[in-house]
Amino acid sequence: MPQHVADIPPDGLPAYRLLTGPDDSAFCKRVSEALALGYRLYGSPAATFNGERVIVAQAVLWPGSDHAAG
Repeated sequence: MPQHVADIPPDGLPAYRLLTGPDDSAFCKRVSEALALGYRLYGSPAATFNGERVIVAQAVLWPGSDHAAG
């Protein structure tokens, strides 16, 4: 049975979030935690190299938010 997702994100979080950071397990954990809260991946991940390490970004979107239209 599917879990019910609230109309708005918990704890005052925004409907759209761009998670960024070094490409490491801590970043993966942050994305996984957002998914566990009910966010959905939005678009493809991005990666760049800052001269020292790979930096990644992943957008997440709360289901049913106005941003999902279009």
